[in-house]
Amino acid sequence: MANNFGKNWTTNNNNYPLDSKEVERYLSVKPSENQLTLVDKPFYTFMHFGMNTATDREWGAGVEKASDFTIKSINAKQWVDTAKQAGATGVILTCKHHDGFCLWPSEYTDFCVKNSSYNGDIVKEVSDECHRQGMDFGVYLSPWDMHDERYGTDAYNDYFCNQLTELLTNYGEIFEVWFDGAKGSNAKKFEYDWQRYYDLIRKLQPKANIAICGPDIRWVGNEGGKSRKSEYSVVPCALREADRIMALSQHDENQASSLQKYNQMDEDLGSRKILEKNAYLCWFPAEVDVSIRKGWFFHEKDNRNSKSAKKLFKIYLNSVGNNCTLLLNIPPNAQGEIHKKDVKNLEKLGKMINNITKNPIVYQELGELTKDNGFIDFTFNDVRKVNYVVLQEDIANSQRVELFDLYIQKANGKFKRVYKGTVIGAKKIVNLKGKKAKGIRFVIRQSRSTPIIKSVGIYE
Repeated sequence: MANNFGKNWTTNNNNYPLDSKEVERYLSVKPSENQLTLVDKPFYTFMHFGMNTATDREWGAGVEKASDFTIKSINAKQWVDTAKQAGATGVILTCKHHDGFCLWPSEYTDFCVKNSSYNGDIVKEVSDECHRQGMDFGVYLSPWDMHDERYGTDAYNDYFCNQLTELLTNYGEIFEVWFDGAKGSNAKKFEYDWQRYYDLIRKLQPKANIAICGPDIRWVGNEGGKSRKSEYSVVPCALREADRIMALSQHDENQASSLQKYNQMDEDLGSRKILEKNAYLCWFPAEVDVSIRKGWFFHEKDNRNSKSAKKLFKIYLNSVGNNCTLLLNIPPNAQGEIHKKDVKNLEKLGKMINNITKNPIVYQELGELTKDNGFIDFTFNDVRKVNYVVLQEDIANSQRVELFDLYIQKANGKFKRVYKGTVIGAKKIVNLKGKKAKGIRFVIRQSRSTPIIKSVGIYE
C-alpha cells in the first residue's frame, strides 16, 4: 500500500471540508479556565473510605448507626504519599457515600464521625495532608442518601446544600466536586436541585470542576478503565443532563461488575456525523474512573485482585494517553492504611509513568501549522529505539485533529506506518515499543480547520 503522503489536511482533508460554517461552529466550543487545568493535572486518585470500610460492604443498608463506624485512626500521610508516588496530583475523598455517614463533624446530622468512636475530622486530616504535600484535594458527596429521613423532600435539598457549604468552606481549595449518579432502584423518587448545587459550588469554590452529574467533566461510561477509540471533548450538550447520567449509573449493589464492561457505551459521541445533528454543543471531556481492586471499598478477600502495575499502566495509557483524565481508586483498609500490596503496585506505576518521558529524543512546540505542514519530519542523528510519541493539541483553541498517522523512517530511508490514529486532544500517548528508527513522520490526514499542535515529544 502506498503511503500517500500527499493526501493530508492541506490537500483533500480525507474528503471533509477543512473550513466551513459548520466547522466554525465546532471550533467555537472551547474549554473553560477550570477545564484547562486538567491538561497539566490529568491523573488523580479516588479514596473510597467510610462506613462501608468498617462494615465490609460496597453499599450501606440504610440502617447503620454512627457507632458502627469503629475505625479509630487513619494514616493520612501514607494515603497522600502513596497517591503522590503513583504519579497522581490530587485526592478525592468519599466524604459521604450512599449510606449517608459523614466523615466530618457536620452540624446538620448526628450520623457522622462526632458520634462514633473516631475522635477527629477525617476530611480535615486528609485535606490538610494534601495541602501540606502540594497535592490537590477534592470531595465526593453522594446525592443519594439512604439514611437521612429528609431524602425525598424539598428539605433534603437544603440539607445537601448545607453539607456542601461545610465541605467547600472549611477545607481549603477544592479542585473537584464529584457527584455520583448511582441510586438504588427502590430509592424514593426525588428531583435533585442540580442547578442550585452548581451555583453554590461556583460561588464558594469557583476554581473547582464539577464532575459526572455536573457540567465540567464527563463520565466515560464504564468502570473498567476503558475509553473510546476516538474520545472527543466537543460533544452534544445533551450528554451533560444529570438525569441521563443517572439512568446509565449503578442502581444495585451487585451491578458493579456490569459497569466494568465496555460494550454498553456509545462508541461515537463527537464525530462530525454526530455533531451536525445537534444544535447545542459543549466542551465535556471524559474522566476514566476505575478501582485498583475489584470493588470500590476495601475488602480483605480482594487482596489477590489488586491490579498489577502493568495493568494500571495500560489503563493510564488508555486514559491520560487518550484525551481523558484518570481517577484511580485506592481504598484504605479498616486499619486506616492503604494495603502494602496496593502501595507496591502504585510505586511501580509511578516509575513507569515517569519513564515515558525520561529519555527524550526530540521535543518540539509547533503551534499553528501552515499549508506546507501536511506532514512533519523529526529526524534523529542516528538510529534510536523509539518507545513513546506524545502528541498534544492546544485545546484552548478547541479540538481539531480527527485523523493522523505515524511513520518510522528506517535505516534505509524508507518509511513504514506504525500507527493509525484518530483524535489527539489534550494528550495522545502512542507506545511504539522500542521500534528502531532514524526519524518519525507525523501526518495529519483530517482536521477541523488548521491544526494547532502544542507539542510533539519522542522518547526512547
